[in-house]
Amino acid sequence: MNDNMDTESHRKNELYYNQMLKNRGTKRAHKERTNSASPSFSSQKVEFSDYVFVIEGYEGIFYTLYFLTVPYITGAIFLFFFVAGGNYDNFKLMEMNAFLIIWLIGYEIVATIILIAIFISFLKYEKDLDKNSKHRNHY
Repeated sequence: MNDNMDTESHRKNELYYNQMLKNRGTKRAHKERTNSASPSFSSQKVEFSDYVFVIEGYEGIFYTLYFLTVPYITGAIFLFFFVAGGNYDNFKLMEMNAFLIIWLIGYEIVATIILIAIFISFLKYEKDLDKNSKHRNHY
């Protein structure tokens, strides 16, 4: 009777072990298929020249100019509309010599806009992945 129980137990263990190996293999294969089919959002290559105008060979100069001027202009526009109330006479009364303060205000605004754009792009990327995976499963 003990031998019969041992063989039955051994058979069940083999079935369980084989089932575990089968599941592990399918999960690994599925994971490899999904990883190779679509890279993650953070592993994408980003080229700044796709988003801003730069002349080839002068990228450093253009990026430096953009880094200095875009936040300053954004900060000045913010001060004009929200602090001076859109009134040019009030805007002229402000001290515009404080380059760093105006630049920092603009930098925070530009950084916020860029972070929101990245988040929206991430959501669109996930949505596109879901559409593609549903489309693939229908075939």
